[in-house]
Amino acid sequence: MISGLTHALGPFALKSFRFQWPADLLTSWAGEMEGIILSWYVIVETGSVLVLTIYGSLQYLGTLLSPLFGVLGDRIGHRNLLCIMRAGYCLFATTTMTLAFTGIIRPGYVLIVAACMGLVRSSDLVMRNALVGASMPPAVLVSAASVMRTTMDSARIAGSLTGAGLIAVLGMGNAYIAIAVLYATSFCLTLGVYRSPKRDVPRAFTPLRDLGEGFRYVWNTPAAVSAMALAVLVNLTAFPMSQGLLPYVAREIYRIDQQGLGFLIASFACGSLAGSLALSFGGRSWGMARLMVASMLTWYVLLAVFPLLPSPKAGMVVLMIAGFAQSLAMVPMSVILLRTAEDRLRGRVMGVRMLAVYALPIGLLAAGVLIQQLGYVPTVALYCSFGIASAVLIALRWRSQLWEDEPGPAR
Repeated sequence: MISGLTHALGPFALKSFRFQWPADLLTSWAGEMEGIILSWYVIVETGSVLVLTIYGSLQYLGTLLSPLFGVLGDRIGHRNLLCIMRAGYCLFATTTMTLAFTGIIRPGYVLIVAACMGLVRSSDLVMRNALVGASMPPAVLVSAASVMRTTMDSARIAGSLTGAGLIAVLGMGNAYIAIAVLYATSFCLTLGVYRSPKRDVPRAFTPLRDLGEGFRYVWNTPAAVSAMALAVLVNLTAFPMSQGLLPYVAREIYRIDQQGLGFLIASFACGSLAGSLALSFGGRSWGMARLMVASMLTWYVLLAVFPLLPSPKAGMVVLMIAGFAQSLAMVPMSVILLRTAEDRLRGRVMGVRMLAVYALPIGLLAAGVLIQQLGYVPTVALYCSFGIASAVLIALRWRSQLWEDEPGPAR
């Protein structure tokens, strides 16, 4: 127990991590609060699951730009780019706050701001992971990746519950004051994060050539390309069911209010947080690739069971277990990519990884159409069946990388 705790706290021995962890935590909290407030606003004001899925999809609009953000981060420094991005978050939150206080806020305006935020925020995880990979010694990389994941997991708990409570008690304008303050504090903390040493880079900025180098590296690295295929799959079929459609489930299936929605989201996040903590304590002795595939299959099975449950309480229990499995699938995926990426290409590799997230809005939009045509339960069954079958095929295709051999570090 003491050894596990020492391992889990190991990353905090580095000054950069002591700044990065709270900065990422505040950004994640603000983002989750914002998401729950605006998704509930959209579904209440429009009553349309299609508009809700459009709003959710817009938040991932910038995933197509993530590889370019990775290229830019490799060139100007990941910390410098992250500071610019988080200053932008504060500006967008202030804009929404102003719209709410002046009383002119409309669903259309919310979608416009969500699109602007989505162009930038999708690359936040790219910079976080690149900084962890650059600043952490290999011995604590699994622990660091797991502890970093807790920033998102805890945010889904605190952000979902706090966001629902703030808008109910204070109204949207006052709730957005808190969100803007969190973003501003995160920006200040990010200034203290690790700065990569200057490297000799070509004077000319050639983003397409640099981007192509990142794609070629991923394509020619079996462990990376297999993990990338699984990342596309879960974003297309699992995450829409786990997160994006929960407002619809709360309102149309369980008939509960925004606080009930907060509890649904928090249940999944509690399980995910438990999984991240379990990995931070004992993950160094676990086979990352095998754990990733097995947990992914478990996640799909639980998602298939979820819509068959009769009550919100039973649903929360299953969501909690699904969140645990989700964490045990996604953290090893990041570790595999960070271990295999060369230092000079880390930002580009993680940027290419973020392209997989673009499958999430595609999956969300398709689910919105299918739910209107088939219903919620058949749509979930279709998504989970396709996910399980595809995950098995990917595991068989890259068996030597995902089941028999563990990818080692590339330094």
